[in-house]
Amino acid sequence: MRKARIFYARVDEFWRKEEKYTYLDQIQDRASVEWQEVHPDSNHNWLTSGMQDEFGTFIHTGTKEAKANSNLNDSIFRNYGRGVATTRDAWTYNFDNDLLAINIKRFIEHFNHQLDTWVRLPRQQKNIDAFVNNDNRHLSWSEGLKNSLRREIRATFEESHLRVSLYRPFTRKHLYFDATLNERRYQIPVTFPTEKISLENISICISDRGQRSPFSVLTTNMIPDLHLCATSDLFQCFPFYTYDEDGTNRVENITDWAFDQFRVHYKDTSITKWNIFHYVYAVLHHPHYRECYAADLKKALPRIPFAPDFHSFADIGKQLAEIHVNYEQQLEYPLERIENPRSPLDWRVEKMKLSKDKCSLIYNDFLTLSGIPPEVFDYRLGNRSALDWIIDQYQVSMDKRSGITNDPNREDDPEYIVRLIGQVITVSLETNRLVDQLNGLRLTA
Repeated sequence: MRKARIFYARVDEFWRKEEKYTYLDQIQDRASVEWQEVHPDSNHNWLTSGMQDEFGTFIHTGTKEAKANSNLNDSIFRNYGRGVATTRDAWTYNFDNDLLAINIKRFIEHFNHQLDTWVRLPRQQKNIDAFVNNDNRHLSWSEGLKNSLRREIRATFEESHLRVSLYRPFTRKHLYFDATLNERRYQIPVTFPTEKISLENISICISDRGQRSPFSVLTTNMIPDLHLCATSDLFQCFPFYTYDEDGTNRVENITDWAFDQFRVHYKDTSITKWNIFHYVYAVLHHPHYRECYAADLKKALPRIPFAPDFHSFADIGKQLAEIHVNYEQQLEYPLERIENPRSPLDWRVEKMKLSKDKCSLIYNDFLTLSGIPPEVFDYRLGNRSALDWIIDQYQVSMDKRSGITNDPNREDDPEYIVRLIGQVITVSLETNRLVDQLNGLRLTA
């Protein structure tokens, strides 16, 4: 049998649909295409354009093999996993914890009613796809919820399942964290098993391979959503600690093997696992790392090089982690508050928007926030700046299918959103400053 050969051709990835159609009309036949024969590399990657050979020599952040076998040592982190995937965000997330509880209780009541009906059906009539009522005003079905119905698992409301989550960058929402009502929880039950754990554990969350938007990374001490940075479903989180599901048996997630590798390489026994965690976070922010290894990061989990100045990286990484995790404790950037004298005092947001020059934010009819530094928009997570995420997420919205309203305004803290805007601007500027410092440090020897 003759060995197969593979040829490949591509057009500009930013071409619009019409440009691709025009190209196809012009070439008419595949014989007119300029094909290039491709060969796989040692990791079985066929499309290797832009990939760097040295990337393969760096240390793995995590591997499936080490994750499955605790005795296998070849990565920095032992365990990692995706953020929570609910498949019914309108029901399981809300800015208002009390409203979330009401919605969940209503959801559970309707599910259990369906379950009671299902149980009474004769076996020959049990066709689950024909049975379920797809009226999203009461329930939002998924394969996981259908499986719970098949297995006759009754849903119950648990107050302790009301948790806090980082839904999008710098956007905190309440989440009903539950094995039945969440489609997939992945490794979150052993990363943030209880609310108390959030006081001590943090996780580095990255946009994983295959992402359409630019590579991004963010630390959090809250349950991360699967689409935290609106990236692919392959988004991954690397926590510092892991636990049993009841919150006991805390274990450092950085492997002893990696701990030894760093200490031996730098000939420095003062290096701690927290140093390594922060070092990794800094490397993932380094502009040269993101630019040089952009193609590699689309195909594999990050690998980490040994930079010449370990402690400078670790120090900057620690500062970045602290401002990103504790973004609500940062000082507000001093924006000018322009109040409309013809409107009454009002801190309520419906939908904010930037001015055309992006120097001002129209908060509502009463208030405009002016003096936004243009460099704020340089700090980006995915396809948006941090400030753009706030503008996008902090608006009153209603889910058309369920009729559920999500309102970010807080009666007990009416100026929260105004304050948050100033804090996120401070975080953005400080992140830019620290990344500039990183840019002055060599990434490899």
